[in-house]
Amino acid sequence: MDWDKLRVFHAVAEAGSFTHAGENLNLSQSAVSRQISALEESVKVPLFHRHARGLILTEQGELLYRTAHDVFAKLSMAEARIRESKERPSGPLKVTTTVAFGSTWLTPRINEFLERYPEIELSLVLNDEELDLAMREADVAIRMQPPRQADLVQRQLMTLRYHVFASPEYIKQYGMPKTPEDLKDHRLIIYGADARPPVSNVNWMMATAQQFKPDMRPILKLNNIYGIFRATESGLGISALPDYLLPTNSNLVRILPELEGPSFDAYFVYPEELRHSKRIAVFRDFLIEEISKVKAKAAAAATSASTDK
Repeated sequence: MDWDKLRVFHAVAEAGSFTHAGENLNLSQSAVSRQISALEESVKVPLFHRHARGLILTEQGELLYRTAHDVFAKLSMAEARIRESKERPSGPLKVTTTVAFGSTWLTPRINEFLERYPEIELSLVLNDEELDLAMREADVAIRMQPPRQADLVQRQLMTLRYHVFASPEYIKQYGMPKTPEDLKDHRLIIYGADARPPVSNVNWMMATAQQFKPDMRPILKLNNIYGIFRATESGLGISALPDYLLPTNSNLVRILPELEGPSFDAYFVYPEELRHSKRIAVFRDFLIEEISKVKAKAAAAATSASTDK
């Protein structure tokens, strides 16, 4: 089977149209169409159903696509391992993590990593859905739950915990809660039923308030941690947030420090085949270094607060 035609077929199956595949391959629509027609003629079966809205794989096309997709994934993995033979870490590195963690904790630190390793071509994919690392949708994932896929290496990065936060504007308008019971008189922002948080009892703050006011209702429900963070910053209400969501430029204030929520672990995950990747190793070491800085800063702040007392 002609390798170029197989490459074009895979691109068309991924894109769903000749036009989009041609844009990705830098080929004209007619050139792509001719390649597919020639491939169908060589295998003597149709590979696509042609519709006005696009292309749909036939049963035989699905079989060929799955095989081609697996082949291209393995070739991509082999290419990555060959590239690792160089002394200096270089080449593409695609990292995926959640929208909240990527936006608030990871992205502000990326500049330092790229200054250290300018030969690495870093891509960040912020997505609350888990990408398939085995099929090379990404090289590395930072996940807030243990991976469900097999054949993945996982390293525990850090333990995170939920705390209660409010903005200075909210505190100025509605006052500062002094005890957990005071939460019953405040505007609480909570996670909606379709949220996918890393802990099961994510609305523990609301449960605490409802111990003192069973019929209490939240001011807002949101299904996204980053959305709750931004709503809290705006002064809408009080929320329970993971402590990683507090970047250095956030104005949020931790309140009720004696009230601690559930904890969870963040994991550094990558395919077994990339265990010896230098790019992944230096990125992991960089993250561990940054986490150590955060811990040292928190310890210094706690010592300072204790001294002030």
